[in-house]
Amino acid sequence: MELSDYRTRLDQIDEELLRLFSERMNIAAEIASWKQENSLPVLDARREKEKLRRIEEMSDPELSDYSFTLFSMLMELSRSRQNRILHRESPETKAIETALRETPQLFPEKAIVACQGVEGAYSGIACEKLFTRPSIFYFSSFDAVFTAVEKGLCRYGVIPVENSTAGTVNAVYDLMVKHDFRIVRSVRIKVDHNLLVRPGTREEDIREIYSHSQAISQCAGFLQRFPNAKIIPCENTAVAAKMVAESGEPGVAALSSRSCAKLYGLECLMASVQDSDNNYTRFICISKNLEIYPGADHTSLMMVIRDEPGTLHHVLARFYVLGINMHKLESRPIPGRNWEYRFYFDLDTSVYSPKFIQLMGELGDICEEYEYLGSYSEVV
Repeated sequence: MELSDYRTRLDQIDEELLRLFSERMNIAAEIASWKQENSLPVLDARREKEKLRRIEEMSDPELSDYSFTLFSMLMELSRSRQNRILHRESPETKAIETALRETPQLFPEKAIVACQGVEGAYSGIACEKLFTRPSIFYFSSFDAVFTAVEKGLCRYGVIPVENSTAGTVNAVYDLMVKHDFRIVRSVRIKVDHNLLVRPGTREEDIREIYSHSQAISQCAGFLQRFPNAKIIPCENTAVAAKMVAESGEPGVAALSSRSCAKLYGLECLMASVQDSDNNYTRFICISKNLEIYPGADHTSLMMVIRDEPGTLHHVLARFYVLGINMHKLESRPIPGRNWEYRFYFDLDTSVYSPKFIQLMGELGDICEEYEYLGSYSEVV
């Protein structure tokens, strides 16, 4: 046989598969109507598990894994169609509809905003990119920023969540479980670290260098120039600059932003010392209440899924079935539950998309518990 003959046979098989697939999905739609009349949930986990077991038993041993994957996806598609037909609502979908209706059309220019650190911190720079005229209150820790927003002391908070070279800010993700908040916007800031010193300090004088742990990580290559200097982490790059300014010591330096040099009367001994020039930090703007502004095309979710083989696959398969792109997946261990993890997803999906609303109605079927963190746009 020629290759064209094989392809002709495949085309014939595919046509028959498509006919059977359409028939299967139509029966799934009829089942959805029956379940609605009898007040039954779309997901029948026991039935699906038994079905997949039988599929594996009936399959050619060499193809059993492929058969399992194929029928798992078919079941995802069937449930997705049933949910679309039933228009199942969740508390989140109702809250989203209310937020879309009640949130103002324009993001506020002025607001009271909580940031971590001191004046000159990158969080403050991010805040000023988000708001035209913010009133910034600085707090000593990320936890305090979350608390200030949660208790209504500040309407918004601006917090870093990831860096393009140093990765995720794990401490922030761990705090997300502890606090009640929503994400209303995000922003990316180019991070440019500089070696700041008191006037007159020379490179050979430097014995101590202060900065935030992530800044230290981002400048690891540069810091090899100072093998005898003590590298000391502190709460914030701006805090580091302030400490150097107030130290009175000639041999101390800070890795900080250029704006901190002017702010604290320091000299920039060396500029742009980060190892990668493509160095950006992403910040989220959080609020106590759900606010969804026009143009929201990002969504963040937090999920706990069952500790069973294939459960993460089912979540990802649902995104795939609905055509929703995932651009970040983060996992953090759950305290007190060995080898169990909480997952964080950032999705590219318009809040106005019917597929997004459908997903929000289906989340309860595909995970043990979940939290909708908000839908928002990103300032670049």
